[in-house]
Amino acid sequence: MEPRIWLIAGPTASGKSALALRLAETLGGEIVNADSMQLYAGLRVLTAGPSPEDTARAPHHLFGMVDPAEGWSVGRWLRAATEVLADISTRGRHAIVVGGTGLYFRALTRGLAEVPDVPAEARRAAGADFERLGETGFRERLAAHDPAAAARIAPGDRQRLVRAWEVWAATGTPLTDWQRTGDPAIPEGSWTAAALEPPRAALYARCDARLDAMVAAGAVDEVAALVARDLAPDLPAMKAVGVREFAAHLRGEATLAEAVSRAQQETRRYAKRQMTWMRGQMAGWPRITAEDTGAQWRQFIALEPVLTPT
Repeated sequence: MEPRIWLIAGPTASGKSALALRLAETLGGEIVNADSMQLYAGLRVLTAGPSPEDTARAPHHLFGMVDPAEGWSVGRWLRAATEVLADISTRGRHAIVVGGTGLYFRALTRGLAEVPDVPAEARRAAGADFERLGETGFRERLAAHDPAAAARIAPGDRQRLVRAWEVWAATGTPLTDWQRTGDPAIPEGSWTAAALEPPRAALYARCDARLDAMVAAGAVDEVAALVARDLAPDLPAMKAVGVREFAAHLRGEATLAEAVSRAQQETRRYAKRQMTWMRGQMAGWPRITAEDTGAQWRQFIALEPVLTPT
């Protein structure tokens, strides 16, 4: 089989990482991260990054390699991923891109234009406007100029809301329009895609169980180390699901049980947003709807007859 690029998307706790790892072992391929939180170092447990045992089974790229003090954009990930994919291709190996960040997959398959630099004064003004108007008023103002951005940006995501407004204010063109331009990083015909969408009740149960397992594996210690760095709260790593909830526990504002319950609730909400994105932006991707990993693999190879069951 000629080496190609395989794209596996899915909400958190859906089983996509296990599917990607099995595919990598079957094909002798390499795994490339497409999860915006798994980029950051020091949060392997909290973000369900690959374990040492996983990385021993297949090469992994772009996992845990960014300092949390940095804030990577979609464009920066795209440049890094494109370089990694080119390197894997030159070695004649399959690449398996796996993750739950829909914007990463859209940038990879549809392109992402380079937004012109926004002047510092425009950035400062946008931040000040957010503080003055509050999230609701700021979002309503953004909706008048970039309704798609206002609709897709999750509640509480100050960074992306401010970014969308500052781009409009500085360029007169909505960020959504900038993101619609540009050439795909990987051409049509070079990749095969699938999206995991297990039953919602089963997915939510897996989200809850995984949070309990994360706590047992040291997720609270990871958050303690991150909080001790006193980083800016609007950095992407500080918004990883569980950071806010466990930080509150560490400050004595919540019991561990309360923090776990709140983190579980936020994880379920995050999974719901991911599924909503996939249904809107990945409507044409084949679906893997099974719950357990064995059944997911069987569905996957049924979609891809070039694969031989193992």
